[in-house]
Amino acid sequence: MTEIRRARYAVAAVFCVHGAVTGSFATRVPWIQDHASVSAGQLGLALAFPAIGASLTMPLAARISHRFGSRAALRGLIALWTLSLVLPSLAPNLITLCAALFVYGASAGMADVVMNAVGVEVEHRLGRSIMSGLHGMWSVGTLIGSGIGTVAAHLEVSAQLHHALAAVVLTLAGMWVCNWVLNLHPAEDEIAPPRFALPPKSAWLIGAVGFCAVFAEGASLDWSAVYLRDVLDSSAGVAAAATTGFALTMAVARIAGDKVVDRWGAVRTVRVSGAVATLGGVLVVLANHPVMAMAGFGLLGLGIAVVVPLAFAAAGRTGPNPSQAIAGVATVTYTSGLIAPSIIGGIAQGSSLTISFILVTLLATGIAAFSAVLRPAVVRS
Repeated sequence: MTEIRRARYAVAAVFCVHGAVTGSFATRVPWIQDHASVSAGQLGLALAFPAIGASLTMPLAARISHRFGSRAALRGLIALWTLSLVLPSLAPNLITLCAALFVYGASAGMADVVMNAVGVEVEHRLGRSIMSGLHGMWSVGTLIGSGIGTVAAHLEVSAQLHHALAAVVLTLAGMWVCNWVLNLHPAEDEIAPPRFALPPKSAWLIGAVGFCAVFAEGASLDWSAVYLRDVLDSSAGVAAAATTGFALTMAVARIAGDKVVDRWGAVRTVRVSGAVATLGGVLVVLANHPVMAMAGFGLLGLGIAVVVPLAFAAAGRTGPNPSQAIAGVATVTYTSGLIAPSIIGGIAQGSSLTISFILVTLLATGIAAFSAVLRPAVVRS
């Protein structure tokens, strides 16, 4: 096996480990809520802190990678991320839970930046698209982590024990596979990126496409089940199936997405993806039956699946420092994930969830409209 193929499989494994942490945490949120004795509203506040932590600290990832090299940086950051899984379940109250989730999000965001930068470089050396598949492996990891978490919850294992065991296993796995990721170092004359900086103009443009996709993703994941229950009077089982269907279509589309990108190119793929997501949004808004709405959410998942991976890939081609450009795009997209649930809820409170998803549909059209910003502009040697 060649070095670059080993590097590809290694970074795919890192994506899977990263996703497994997210899945492990998500399934135990009810336990964590009860342990910290917080209300639903307080939990909603606490769950904003991972995105806040990620958005504030992601620019540091480029600096860390520049100083230590990509392999050492990723090994340290992925270990920090996997070990941070234990913190939320230890929090006894709202303040400590917010602090734990800030650290949890900060470590997630910094590891996310470096692993995407390494993935972009592997893609560049292979000469074909792999970023969609890498994000597909993240989704696979999420499903694995959530599946194990579901079993642990069913067996009434405490989240503290579950997350401690998961953290040990995932830390060892993550650090081991990092032995084969690309070890990228800056050129001798390359200036270190700033510790904190506003995203460059190119990151704002590319990030706008990612913003639209992540907004639709956050809205669908958090509100699809509520939409079917409240708007279409569906049962709890059918409502939950809508969220599951959305997540599954995203995972499948990401795993299969690289072949489409290689055939059509990033711009055309994202343009068609935006059209598919728009159609899905229209079906959700016009739905008068649960099946129609479930089909709409499925199309939304299919349409937005490859957009963020391709946005990161495009960011990595915009200049000499992929980590810094990716950090800028990630900051914009994470901000979308931070504000989407509250905006959807605020609009629903003032009018209806149907009106909220009209906004989601309009943003889906933006994915297609601005797809041209993902066209390769700089070829790195």
